[in-house]
Amino acid sequence: MPIIAPSLLSANFLALQQDCDMLNKSEADWFHLDVMDGRFVPNISFGLPIIEQIRKATSKVCDVHVMILEPEKYAEAFKKAGADIYTVHIEACPHLHRNLQQAKQLGMKAGVALNPHTPIQTLVDVIQDIDVVCLMSVNPGFGGQQFIPQTIQKIIELKSLITQKNTNTLIQIDGGVTLLNAPEILAAGADVLVAGNTVFKSENPTQTIAALKAL
Repeated sequence: MPIIAPSLLSANFLALQQDCDMLNKSEADWFHLDVMDGRFVPNISFGLPIIEQIRKATSKVCDVHVMILEPEKYAEAFKKAGADIYTVHIEACPHLHRNLQQAKQLGMKAGVALNPHTPIQTLVDVIQDIDVVCLMSVNPGFGGQQFIPQTIQKIIELKSLITQKNTNTLIQIDGGVTLLNAPEILAAGADVLVAGNTVFKSENPTQTIAALKAL
């Protein structure tokens, strides 16, 4: 069964408590929280105060995906705010191994996100230190984009690397995930589906989550 991680970037921020309650009662496994700094990506989302409030509203896993430069400066603050998983972008981390060790030393799971143009090969020497690889299946920064088809090939390559290195790394797909393309994504080897608009813009988000979970 896949892990379902609805992205709260698509939630109604005027009714965040209700959306958190809905996710708590649903079959969602993780809360996917997208932090953007307006520098690494051309958009600004939300930060520590919002994550602190969401942490109070749920006991589910808070999966924090930081699309920011110099993520090492904020790792401790995100841990205090309630992050269970801290996913940094490989493109923002010239010392990635150090970033991964930092997250683990702080007691979080260590995640790495790859932009659509970044090859899987860049992970060869660190895959054994990564708990979750987040493959961006859209260009990061905005919700509601179309899934990039080449991602399927990247999932297959990443799965092969994980098997070869015998690690327990999870493969997460973020961007453009729908009920239509999710079966192919999972068949290629993905473990975690991030879904924003697919969940929050649907007529019945709880049913949509259940449908994704049942795939």
